[in-house]
Amino acid sequence: MSSSPLRRTALDALHRSLGATMTDFAGWDMPLRYGSERDEHVAVRTRAGLFDLSHMGEITVTGPEAARLLDHALVGNIGSVGVGRARYTMICQADGGILDDLIVYRLGEREYMVVANASNAQVVLDALVERSAGFDAEVRDDRDAYALIAVQGPESPRILKSLTDADLDGLKYYAGLPGTVAGVPALIARTGYTGEDGFELFVAPERAEKLWQALTEAGTPAGLIPCGLSCRDTLRLEAGMPLYGHELTTSLTPFDAGLGRVVKFEKEGDFVGRTALLEAAERAAQNPPRVLVGLVAEGRRVPRAGYAVVAGGEVIGEVTSGAPSPTLGRPIAMAYVDAAHSAPGTAGVAVDIRGSHEPYAVVALPFYKRQK
Repeated sequence: MSSSPLRRTALDALHRSLGATMTDFAGWDMPLRYGSERDEHVAVRTRAGLFDLSHMGEITVTGPEAARLLDHALVGNIGSVGVGRARYTMICQADGGILDDLIVYRLGEREYMVVANASNAQVVLDALVERSAGFDAEVRDDRDAYALIAVQGPESPRILKSLTDADLDGLKYYAGLPGTVAGVPALIARTGYTGEDGFELFVAPERAEKLWQALTEAGTPAGLIPCGLSCRDTLRLEAGMPLYGHELTTSLTPFDAGLGRVVKFEKEGDFVGRTALLEAAERAAQNPPRVLVGLVAEGRRVPRAGYAVVAGGEVIGEVTSGAPSPTLGRPIAMAYVDAAHSAPGTAGVAVDIRGSHEPYAVVALPFYKRQK
């Protein structure tokens, strides 16, 4: 256990004034919930929710060879990302194990922002600095330069439009543009981790409270409420989105995780993990390892990460994430299972919940997909 004090976001006092239940998340004191987790979840699915995500790790990469450095350091083809666009990618070890999954924003011709998970921000920063040797590029720790506020849900475009003259209609998914929201300069990104339409707003920490209050005021008539990390987890689980430390770890390659599509072997130059990942791709094609699937409970008992998945008395896999699904009205889980039991509809699959084998249906991910 770390003895260092928890880091607090610029909105810490505001969360406490709203009566948030706080929790230690990756060394940050973060809001878990403000009231009912279910109400917060349903608000994002049907109206809008407001999140403080200032614990995420922003790393800026600049210079004439910024793109070349990122193409070497990450598995994606970052040089092909247009200015104003973003890409989901990963950073891997030399053996192909996943260090973190990332979003990379191209802010300018020679400027990129890498957004890492809070728990891995230092690891990613250290790896990028180490991998920058020999490149004409600078890696800068910008974690203290940004607060990050997300507004997610079907009402989020209407709410944000009332506060900005930025071209939100022209802003595609996985794109970002500079603008002002309620008079606050921001990078407005159409990204999120909920399965809904929404925006993530990167702003100076000292302006975060003003922006939060403006979004609250503009969104309250549309049913917007503040939301904590607990419903963020059930939202991403329903949307079949992986969480580092659960579906993604250093012991898995992107191919093991069913995310081999993010690895771009065709890009120019070598990249860290290339040889190991080529081998992993071949293995996955010939003899698929365990496959990430969705599980839906027939009963009411909730599976948790680490629980065994069984069939015919044999252990065939392991749950990576599990929770009650407010949208489906029953418990759900993601699990890695042997390929022979991974097809949707496979009979006889159960989760060992404290010695009781609870029946579960195997389904394709995601559990939930929003109507466009």
